[in-house]
Amino acid sequence: MAIIEARGLTRDYRRRDGVLRALDALDLSVEPGESIGYLGANGSGKSTTIKLLCGILTPTSGRVRTCGLDPVPRRRALARRIGVVFGQRSVLWWDLPLADSFAILAAMHRLPDRVWRPRLAELVGQLSLDDFLAQPVRELSLGQRMRGEVAAALLHAPELLVLDEPTIGLDVLSKNALREFLQAERAERGTTLFLTTHDLGDVQRLCDRMVIIDHGALAFDGTAGDLARVTGAERVLVADLTEPLDALTLPDGARLDAVEAGGHRVRISFRPGAVSAAELFAAVAGQARVDDLTLTEPAIEDLVARIYTRPRGPGARGRG
Repeated sequence: MAIIEARGLTRDYRRRDGVLRALDALDLSVEPGESIGYLGANGSGKSTTIKLLCGILTPTSGRVRTCGLDPVPRRRALARRIGVVFGQRSVLWWDLPLADSFAILAAMHRLPDRVWRPRLAELVGQLSLDDFLAQPVRELSLGQRMRGEVAAALLHAPELLVLDEPTIGLDVLSKNALREFLQAERAERGTTLFLTTHDLGDVQRLCDRMVIIDHGALAFDGTAGDLARVTGAERVLVADLTEPLDALTLPDGARLDAVEAGGHRVRISFRPGAVSAAELFAAVAGQARVDDLTLTEPAIEDLVARIYTRPRGPGARGRG
């Protein structure tokens, strides 16, 4: 059974100047254990989606199930099965020591000491919380607070962890530490991750699949490879040759962009859907001795930007 299942999910907001459609007939399915990067520009409907998944908002039309539950009427039961981290909002008690927030949350989830205390000890070690457990939350740095927020969301061992901009404002070291922890948590416990972010480094490090929405509608659903295919992006193969090459015959779908270093280096662009990297390497190696190879993937930022310039429709989706 899918851990997230949305069909025709729509949400309208009534305003003085009319109706704003924040989410437009979204179809989405997420299986247990998947890690999803949920992307979109500001105002595209990401936060509305999270609120619908968690039961904070009711749909205008369509249906959604989270962990097999209807989120609004089963919101209390759902809260025991999901964890949520909002990068710009806190579930921690501002004036209390960080450790007190965990005790309060354990009581709210009705977790016995024998369950939550070993779990907290595990999280404290993995997220390096020891040095500031006794500090009031208001005195923590942003990086420290975010580690505390993640520990709070995972204290009750949820099936689904929803992360809304979890690395916003963090320095490089803090981002990397948080990403490594989330990778390990998912590998060990099979936790499903649903991540919204503007930091595509989060997506590349943490997610198997990307879902992109544009003006509330699904624009793309698939892997990074699918994204390159549907946007027509090219990969680049750079081959360093032992001897300079006068001419090079390439298969269809490949193009010689440059000959450099006095003929000792060739730079070739190719479309993955037309020719594979292995076929291209075989073609080059059949005509010259190759000392070294470098394969460059298109930048994910460029691929996502291309989605927003494409006409919306079935062709924009990576998955059937």
